[in-house]
Amino acid sequence: MNSQGTQPVSTWIGEFVLLAALWGASFLFMRLGAAEFGPLPMAGLRVTLATLFLWPIMLRQGHWPALRKHWRPILLAGVLNSAIPFALFAWAVMHITTGMTSILNATVPLFGALVAWIWLGDRINRLRWLGLALGFVGVALLTLRAPVGSGLKTEHTAWAIAACLVASSFYGVSASFARRHLTGIPPLATATGSQLGAALALALPTLWLWPTQMPGPSAWAAIVAIAVFCTGIAYILYFRLIVHAGPSRALAVTFITPVFAVLYGALFLGETVTPWMIGCALVIVCGTMLSTGLIRTRRSPATPPERA
Repeated sequence: MNSQGTQPVSTWIGEFVLLAALWGASFLFMRLGAAEFGPLPMAGLRVTLATLFLWPIMLRQGHWPALRKHWRPILLAGVLNSAIPFALFAWAVMHITTGMTSILNATVPLFGALVAWIWLGDRINRLRWLGLALGFVGVALLTLRAPVGSGLKTEHTAWAIAACLVASSFYGVSASFARRHLTGIPPLATATGSQLGAALALALPTLWLWPTQMPGPSAWAAIVAIAVFCTGIAYILYFRLIVHAGPSRALAVTFITPVFAVLYGALFLGETVTPWMIGCALVIVCGTMLSTGLIRTRRSPATPPERA
């Protein structure tokens, strides 16, 4: 796969923006769904419906043999890359704003670079170490003035921030896991199988914690939207971007997603966007770009990171 992409920008920029908009909307839909279903049932329904959406597409593309052959690592990848982080983020959005949650999610490449260094032995030069430090300083500054949104259970703000960071670290672990165990497997087989693995992992908690009162139509609509659009279709777009634009450019979606998430939160949930919040987001993004090698010197080339 060509890391710089094989097609001109005009052929994939529309999908790039659409993917950022879809992933930005996932935080809004998480809040709307978790408010009535609860975090774990919301996450369980999300991956279950995403599996049902992706499964016939995978079969039509002829990738069932690949999934059947590599089902163990693919299902485990779903636990690391979907079940655990989806549940943690769903709980976090009940306690901090969706905009702040999305900014914390932008630390995924930071954790990805750190895990790849520890697990895979990826080289981190001084510039990338500076980026890691800068990114985590941005997170620390952001937590000092966590914005408060209406209707949030703010007594658990610190734990919600920690949940976002743990979820982001699992994304980093899953990226290295995919590089080690899923290389060469068709992306659609990996995407579909990983959602199935997540659905199986969350099946019992979803049934155990199912709400006693049936959620309303708006909550169900949020679940369907996050499953089909923000998970199923988003996965397809993401893997298409890796092929058409290259891994490093596909990774840059992470930096644009908070823009949409903050916008949706302000428009639909009345969340406050502060200058401090924007400034910390810029620090995190700059640190992430340095740590992942998206900004580098000529003398220190870096391999573009990946995200599962």
